[in-house]
Formats: sequence, C-alpha cells, structure tokens
Amino acid sequence: MMSHDYDLFVIGAGSGGVRAARIAAQHGARVAIAEEYRIGGTCVIRGCVPKKLMVYASRFADEFADAAGFGWTVGETRFDWATLIANKDREIARLEGIYRSNLAKAGVVILESRAVVAGPHAVELVATGERITAGTILVATGGRAEVDERLPGVEHVVTSNEMFHLEHQPRRLVVAGGGYIAVEFASLMAGLGTETTLVYRGEEILRGFDREVRRHVHAELERRGVRIVCGDIFSRIEKTADGLDVTLRSGGRLVADTVMMAIGRRPNTAGLGLEAAGVALDAKGAVVVDAQSRSSVPSIYAVGDVTDRFNLTPVAIREGHAFADTVFGGRPVTVDHQLVPTAVFTTPEVGTVGLTEDAVIETGRAYDVYRATFRPMRATLSGREERMLMKLLVDGETDRVLGCHIVGPDAGEMVQLIGIALKMGATKADFDATMAVHPTAAEELVTMRVPSERHPARIPAAGG
Repeated sequence: MMSHDYDLFVIGAGSGGVRAARIAAQHGARVAIAEEYRIGGTCVIRGCVPKKLMVYASRFADEFADAAGFGWTVGETRFDWATLIANKDREIARLEGIYRSNLAKAGVVILESRAVVAGPHAVELVATGERITAGTILVATGGRAEVDERLPGVEHVVTSNEMFHLEHQPRRLVVAGGGYIAVEFASLMAGLGTETTLVYRGEEILRGFDREVRRHVHAELERRGVRIVCGDIFSRIEKTADGLDVTLRSGGRLVADTVMMAIGRRPNTAGLGLEAAGVALDAKGAVVVDAQSRSSVPSIYAVGDVTDRFNLTPVAIREGHAFADTVFGGRPVTVDHQLVPTAVFTTPEVGTVGLTEDAVIETGRAYDVYRATFRPMRATLSGREERMLMKLLVDGETDRVLGCHIVGPDAGEMVQLIGIALKMGATKADFDATMAVHPTAAEELVTMRVPSERHPARIPAAGG
C-alpha cells in the first residue's frame, strides 16, 4: 500500500473543513489542514457570527424607543461604531482561538498557507512550495463574494468582507442585491442610523423565499426606513467631492459614502488546481459531488459552499462530519438536504422551513394555507406598528405540514424547533393537539384552526 504524508489533507479551515478534520483525527486518521487567512472561515470570521453581533447592536435603538411605553425614562443615547467593531473583533479572535485549540487537541496539523491540488493524492503549499501527499484530499474552501467586474467604477465598491472592518460608519449606504446578505446588511445598518438604500434587479427581494414572506419583509423594512428599489441595477459608480455617485440603469441617481455589492457568492475554486487534477466543476465553478461528497476523482472530496448544494454553515458542518464518519469512521452517513430550517436576521427576522407556496403549487397537490398576521404583544404598549406573519402550508390530503414561514421577533429561534416537527412528519392535527404556551407569539402556530385558503389539486400543464 502506498505511503502518504497524511491520511487526510483538508484545504480550507472553515466550518465544514474544521469539523471534518477534527472528527477524522478522532477516528485515528493523520490529518493536516491548510488555511490561507484565518481559522474559522467565512461564518466565524466575516459572516454569520460578526453579522449577528452587529444585528444585536442595531436593535438597541428599538429597545430604547420602546421603553417609554412601559414606564421607563431613557436618557440620551449615542452609538459608537469604533466600540462595536473593536468588541466584535475581540470576540472573533476569541472564537478563532477556540477553533484552533480544538484542532490541536484532536491532533490536527495546522498549516498557515494557501494550498492547491497538485494531483489525486498531492497538494502544494503556495507559501513554501512544499509538496505534500495524502490518501484523501478534502476541498472545503467555501465561497467568495461576487462582484460585477464589468461595472464602471467597480473599484469603489466593498463586499460583506470589508463591511465588517470599515474604519468609520457610513452616513449613507447603497447596497446592491436582494438575498440574505444584502437585506441583512441593509436592515442592520439602517438600525444603526445609516441612511440606507437597497437596489435589487428582481421584482421582489429574497428570491426563493415564500411570496408572502418577501412582501412582508419588504414592507417592514421600508417602514423602518430602508429605501428599496426593485427592478434596477447599477450602471456606473463615480467618486465625487460629495462621495460616491451611483447611476442606475433606469436613470436614477444615488449618492453614498459606501457602496456595498452583495449580488451573490461563487464557489471558491479558482486557482485551486482542481480541473488539472481531473475534478469536475459545474458552470458556476462548484465541485460536482455525489451523495457522499466524493468528486469525480475518487480520492478527492468536497463539502460546504464550494459544492453549491445548500449554502448554510450548519449544512457544511453536517457534511464535514458525515464525510469523516463515512471515510474514516467506518460508518457511512448520507446528509439529508431536505427540510433545512433557515433564518434571515433582518429586523423583523425571518424563520422558514419546508416548501414555499410556489413550490407547493408546482407539485399540483391540494393544499391548505393557515395564516396569521398580528401586532406582537410588546408593540401594543410601545406603540410600534410592526406586524408579525405566521404561515403554515398543509397537504390537503395527508394533512402533513409542508412548510412553515415566520416573520417577526425570534423567528429564527422558533423555526429551529418547528424544523424538528416537520422532519418527523408532523401533521396539522399534531400541531392542533399541542397545547399553546400563553401569552407568546409562537402559540399562533398551534391555534390556527380554520384554513385561510383551500386550494384543490391541480393537474400540471402538459410538459410542466
């Protein structure tokens, strides 16, 4: 049997790569992991975690304003961007240290260098030129922010990477995009007091989410001061004495201190040597893998966003763990990518799991819609005009709950638990049989007894 330097070499120390490396090492494998930036990857260093900390910061303005309705007198308040960024950076450094420590405790060798694939069983460290062999190679390099390089003035834009490290808070921000990252940053920056405009090329923000969720979030963000321009794109950005002058395709013009591009993310495979090694990539550059995360080269696997299957941190972690158990633990595991709960940390928050209404319609099945919109109890004394949305989609024949969509405070927390019920095949009768917790917003999920709408089965159009 051919001898290699390591049993497993992981390229990329993000959530998926770190989990795979640590579990494989615990199974007895000799493991090395290479990272060119910082341990923890996008989520920990410049993604989910710092973003959520900034979201918390953005919501304190509401807390101060709402306090009066509950009898509190709050004095003068002031937000300091530099303090938030410094405290955020300290927490991220702490988390990175934990990730690094956990790898070391498991016996994983950490190599601080970019690594590229040099063959089915070989990688090269760019920093030193050293060639290392491994029985198995795992690519876990995640994704990278996409920008439109053809846009005149593109050199003036930032991405989510840079937003976390701006020296000064922008007074005026223009964001391009309509997905998770775009709407989350637009929401949190507006909450921190920045004059914010969101420009999205599609007809409605949050493509892929339930239609009512999209409309509800749009309306609530505008109520909170975010200007949303749909059906338009940037045509030019120019630097002027007053800031950045953004010209839209429609002819409209916006002026900003910072322009953020959040138009999507692309699998981070450029320059990794994958194609030369025979690894098949799709049109977006994602590594094509089977259900066990194996690429077209038997010794090379890939997990996480670099495969463009379901681009969420918990999915990458689950895929990395499953890979390690399958290849090094002698326990084949296949990750189920169905019924994955997810949240969008705008204000108001979105929590969703299961099918959207459009996806249900495409199946042609009969279905019922249960819907509730209401002011959260807290808003009754604060005087805030926000409204929550709760929506259940139920199979008209089997009574199984097909989808749950929530917009409002703590939606992410709620949908995590609803995800368990849906994964177990819960029916609407199961929801109805569950005792309500009163008074909570979540009780609406188990007290909606009468369908808001009933839709009969539909015969799909020929060829559809």
